Amino acid sequence: MRVAAAGDDLLPGHAYLSPDGVHLQVGMDRRIVLSQDAAKNGLRPSISCLFQSVAQVFGCYAVGLLLTGMGKDGAEELKLLRDKGAITIVQDKARALVYGMPGEAVKLDAATYMLSPHSMAPALIRLVSKKGIER
Repeated sequence: MRVAAAGDDLLPGHAYLSPDGVHLQVGMDRRIVLSQDAAKNGLRPSISCLFQSVAQVFGCYAVGLLLTGMGKDGAEELKLLRDKGAITIVQDKARALVYGMPGEAVKLDAATYMLSPHSMAPALIRLVSKKGIER
């Protein structure tokens, strides 16, 4: 895991963090784009911006996860991902410190699955190995 830099290639098995005060997005060339665009949902960085770019670039080949958090950042864009055929996962209510963001996504029917944080990694492994998710 590392802080993303503009123009970085997206590499398998890597996690990228947005620099403070900058939106993290994916460009059509599948490289990291950083932007100073206006705050979305009052936030910069905003997961909404990332999810929107991932939906545009990867569509049904994406997986989106939305974890605990206040507000609605990412909820509509998670729905966009799901509508494009992506697999979408939200943190379950029982284990969310703040159920705002996942709860907003559930209200929009944006979640394919609701899982506990400890079950997300095994679920992702099963998905990429095409075995499906155990609930």
